[in-house]
Amino acid sequence: MAVFIIANNPLARYAVLFAAAVFLVAAAQAQPTTPPPPPPPEMDCNGILLTYNLDRRDKIRPFVAAPEADAQPYSFRATATVLNSGTRALRSWTLRLTFHHREILVQLDGAVLTSGADLPYNTTADNATSFSGYPQTDLLTPIATAGDLTKIQATLNLVGTLFAGPPPYVPLPSALSLADPSYTCPPAINVSTSTLSTCCILTPEAAANASAGDLDAGRATSYLPRGAGDLVITYDVLQAHETTYLAQVTLENDALLGRLDGWELSWEWLRGEFISSMRGAYPRQVGATDCVYGAQGAFYKGLDFSKVLNCDRKPAVLDLPPSRRGDEDIGGIDHCCRNGTMLPKSVDAAQSKSAFQMEVYKMPPDLNRTKLYAPANFRVSGASPLNPEYACGQPVRVTPTELPDPSGLASTTLALATWQVVCNMTAAPPSKPPSCCVTFSAFYNESVIPCRTCACGCPASPAAACSTTAPSMLLPPYALLMPFERRGREAVWWAGEKRLGVPRPMPCGDSCGVSINWHVATDYAGGWSARATLFNWEGADVAEWFLAVAMEKQAYDGFEQAFTFNATAMGNGTTMILMKGREGFQYLKRESNMSGVDYPVAGKQQSVLLFTKKRSGGGIDVVGGDGFPTRVLFNGHECAMPQRIPSSAHRRCLVLLWTTLLVFMSSILLVLSLL
Repeated sequence: MAVFIIANNPLARYAVLFAAAVFLVAAAQAQPTTPPPPPPPEMDCNGILLTYNLDRRDKIRPFVAAPEADAQPYSFRATATVLNSGTRALRSWTLRLTFHHREILVQLDGAVLTSGADLPYNTTADNATSFSGYPQTDLLTPIATAGDLTKIQATLNLVGTLFAGPPPYVPLPSALSLADPSYTCPPAINVSTSTLSTCCILTPEAAANASAGDLDAGRATSYLPRGAGDLVITYDVLQAHETTYLAQVTLENDALLGRLDGWELSWEWLRGEFISSMRGAYPRQVGATDCVYGAQGAFYKGLDFSKVLNCDRKPAVLDLPPSRRGDEDIGGIDHCCRNGTMLPKSVDAAQSKSAFQMEVYKMPPDLNRTKLYAPANFRVSGASPLNPEYACGQPVRVTPTELPDPSGLASTTLALATWQVVCNMTAAPPSKPPSCCVTFSAFYNESVIPCRTCACGCPASPAAACSTTAPSMLLPPYALLMPFERRGREAVWWAGEKRLGVPRPMPCGDSCGVSINWHVATDYAGGWSARATLFNWEGADVAEWFLAVAMEKQAYDGFEQAFTFNATAMGNGTTMILMKGREGFQYLKRESNMSGVDYPVAGKQQSVLLFTKKRSGGGIDVVGGDGFPTRVLFNGHECAMPQRIPSSAHRRCLVLLWTTLLVFMSSILLVLSLL
């Protein structure tokens, strides 16, 4: 009966369905639920805890099928953390991650690439990729901050692309470490399937010098020591206001023999800053368009941007010419205005430094006179293709610079804040040829050993009559004054005179703009002498030139003086003799036409150098090779050296002939005396 009533009553059917639904919900709630997975366990660490977590990865096109599934690209997001759990503040932290899935970094937050490279960045360029903290460069101790995570932990967010196989494989870096040599980091371990972690601790040497705690994080002794390199950039804040500050940027050339011509300095603003004015230098591009249409224009509504100097995120700055040194508007800064020429201190200490000042506007949230941040990703280059290339690190906070009092009083003024950037010259790629070459000659041999074939590069498309592999031909001494086209004819004539072979085809030229001839002039019982001659075959004068020659120890110890050049033995663990032009002869003139000859003549300077044998201990063999340099550098650039020295066989033959004649004459005289 009940079934009949339910079947024929719609309200009854709905009531039964509702009661069943309530019963099912109650039953589901009664079942025990699976708890969420716990967070990865935190490593027990009383040092610097490094963690890398792969947050997610998504398959992106192009899709790759088996068997090349390991080459499938994925977008990924990861988080790396640096947590100071120790008793010493970590200053200017740098994290090193060793990627091995061909990761390409597209976006970074919380740090910058230590190398200053641009994004996207291919991590296969280095064994390990370094990240420098920015803007949070220092991590204080839990003791000094009562465990405030905002002050003891830094987080690096990474977005990029990697190539790996499908899940469940988890592509993680192979190593995590700190670049600070005071810490040692054991191999990272998996604390979960997607998280790597390691605990870096102080080395025994560093621990022995560590203080018990770093309670006063602002004390001067907490700054990192100043570094050393080939080129050092110092960023000093001289004055600070709520919205602006005055900075002085100083470039100092500390390379032993490197020089920089027409320097160009660039950096990257990472917090919206822009340059209002500048003295001692000038940006390559002037204009405020990026500010007017950007966040800067929206914030500084009352500012006249027509007077703003530069709003580029990556400004490029050049030195001023000497004519602007006394300009009251853009000059008047010590060490400015030399067209960007920086000589090594060993040549001229007064010209080894450049400086300029600029007024910088800040953006929120840095509107406080104590919130000061240096720009990042500094780069420096020279206008000349002969200038070296530099690799610069990121700015490091160091002790404030002591500056002389501007009023001239015998006191010093401390900068409000100072950062230092260390740049080092990179090794020239093997494909880059030298820019100068060396020839050898001697008083005991009539022929000159010329520069090597293609010493400074081969012709792009050598003619059929030019061989890039044939050895260069011996020359008569006067041929050094001729350009190569004329020199080749003289070499053929000289080969005929001396019964020497002539290669077919003829060797190509040296293609060098500057050549140096080293001539051993004399060799006698108490000493010897040499003559150094510089030839400039370029179409421009060489200003403030200098020459360095490395000698064997016996020859170097005997150096006494040069008669036309300013010359000095460099010391400092080297066996180099440094030479430069005297007052009025600092310019090596360019190639020019000369009356009386039908070919262009190189600009030339020369000097005789005098050596003694008294300090060589009698062990010097000038003719045997000790009288010739092993290396020659012109303006800091390595010159191509000859592959042999002048032969003394001709001299030995003459000595043997004269000895034989003397013995023969002595025998005749002896026989005549007996008759």
